Amino acid sequence: MSNLPSYAPPGNLQDLDATGLKAWDAFISDSVDQAAEGPDPRQVLNDSPRSQFYNLTKTDTATDAAEATVTWTAFPRIIKINSIGDTQRWQRADASRDVQDEYCEWSVTRNPEGKITQVTFTCEGPEYWSLLAQTDPDTVLRLYHQYISPQVQPGDLFGLDGVYQPRNRWNDSTSHGAMHLIQRNNTLGAEIELAAAATIVRKINGHELETQRELILCSKYGAPERNSDPNIGGAVNALARQKADISLANPVGLYFNDLATDGWATPDGSDPKAYWKYLRGDDAHPVRAVYEVPADRGFTVGDITIGGKPIQFGAQISDFITIKLTAVACRFGQSTTPPKTACVDFPRAGGGAVPSTSAPVPPAITTNARGQAGYLAAPVTTRSRR
Repeated sequence: MSNLPSYAPPGNLQDLDATGLKAWDAFISDSVDQAAEGPDPRQVLNDSPRSQFYNLTKTDTATDAAEATVTWTAFPRIIKINSIGDTQRWQRADASRDVQDEYCEWSVTRNPEGKITQVTFTCEGPEYWSLLAQTDPDTVLRLYHQYISPQVQPGDLFGLDGVYQPRNRWNDSTSHGAMHLIQRNNTLGAEIELAAAATIVRKINGHELETQRELILCSKYGAPERNSDPNIGGAVNALARQKADISLANPVGLYFNDLATDGWATPDGSDPKAYWKYLRGDDAHPVRAVYEVPADRGFTVGDITIGGKPIQFGAQISDFITIKLTAVACRFGQSTTPPKTACVDFPRAGGGAVPSTSAPVPPAITTNARGQAGYLAAPVTTRSRR
């Protein structure tokens, strides 16, 4: 098989012009190369190079190529394990986009009676929007008008210097729309870095690491208590242990996998999944979704029940959404890269290394001045090279 000519936009979206497409290809290609190189060994020990991770546009994908789709639940697990009961965790997850850290964020619309009429979900990375804004700001405004509100003004999205503001008044809450991801860990850069770091096979004291938790604690490529990071890392490392070369499938991105509606019920007996629609991305790579009941049905989202309980929070729906990424692996059995025999460490300024933590403390839930739930990330949650 030949090399990929260029990396496509997430979801094979058609927003970018020719200049934008070239810029996007360069961004993804550079990000993959940087992740494959790994961090400076003077700053981070036992984490470079990642020689089993490759660039689809620079290295051929062999004929034995196989794709592996990795999925995880959209509800933030860190909130779940730090909450008492379903109602509290749903309230916390609905209170702030800053805690929606599983590469899925949402915004809830209610009628005057407070009943939910619509929940919109996005898994689009912020990098795409920043690049689109640089090459075609008019398209950014048009898309906000189409998906968020016709009331959006250029000054709402762009600063005085003309630079796009990802966290703007129309994309910073759970009630005024969600155009793309803004939670600090929800980036394509994080996805690429995590996948690359997970390609390192580790054999510690003669024991080859295999479980999700021991891998993430040793390699430190994310937060152990999230749904996404350990799951992604474990799946990618399983391919690496088969001595394969690995990359992220084109188009690189995070995508909706499915909405499961088992245990859901509508007032009129209609199929509850019929009200789940994808709005952006192609059929295999959807990046925007909405759950909404048409007005002529005579009921709203808030009248639908899940396990006998009416939908009162967008987070209830996120319990049943799965997000995915797809890895591609080839040249099985051919890699000659030896396993690392130590965990990731960070050298001290005066020499030596900071010992690996065996069990990072889960992030603590906090509340900000506006009463919105948030969390303080443990040291391993966000790696500086992301």
